[in-house]
Amino acid sequence: MQDPNEITDLLREIRDGQREHLEEYKKVAGRSLEMQERGLTRQAQIGKTYRVALIASAALIVGIISLIIYLMSLLPRR
Repeated sequence: MQDPNEITDLLREIRDGQREHLEEYKKVAGRSLEMQERGLTRQAQIGKTYRVALIASAALIVGIISLIIYLMSLLPRR
């Protein structure tokens, strides 16, 4: 059988390795959450920009159609 000190040392190494692994996991998980939060913020900003562009485009199209109808009403009728 092995020496109890060897077993204790081995268990300590395993424990230390698991602690290191846990710390690294916490760092990676934290960075992942930060990136997700930034992505959600950017997605919200892009959504707002898209809505503004859509409203502006719709207003422009309505304006052009109104102008065409107005100009057509000025044409002499036969």
